[in-house]
Amino acid sequence: MIIALFGQPNCGKSTLANHLINQHMPYAVNIDGDKLRELFSNKDYSREGRIKNLNRASDIAVFINSIGANVILSLVYPYKEAREYLNELNQDIVWVYLTYSEERGREANHVKDFEAPDQDNVLHLNTTELSEEETLNKIVSYVGEKIARQVVPEQEG
Repeated sequence: MIIALFGQPNCGKSTLANHLINQHMPYAVNIDGDKLRELFSNKDYSREGRIKNLNRASDIAVFINSIGANVILSLVYPYKEAREYLNELNQDIVWVYLTYSEERGREANHVKDFEAPDQDNVLHLNTTELSEEETLNKIVSYVGEKIARQVVPEQEG
């Protein structure tokens, strides 16, 4: 499974990814946008630079997931194009869009042309309105529902 936590900077993506791993998915791998940029020395915050970074993260996530590990992505994913790229690689993505409605000090780093998701298959959570625990519980519940809706193929006897 791949869980993609996305939204503007400082909405809680990394914090929630860490809580998910520590409390619910201890063997999951977190691909964090800030750490990925450091690793690959990518300081290009243009649309093209962001999409390149996001597609790299998507490729890595799908590879890790293909060898049996769960992955939590904590990246901004501001562009529909980059989200569609990941969906094309793997149809089993749990998308969680995080927003907030208070000043948190990193608004200057916001992506000005962020394309908010309009899909029905995205969980929208406002981390100002919910505590960390409430937000985490909603994510865990949503993930559980997505898993329960998956069709399990019959095994050959």
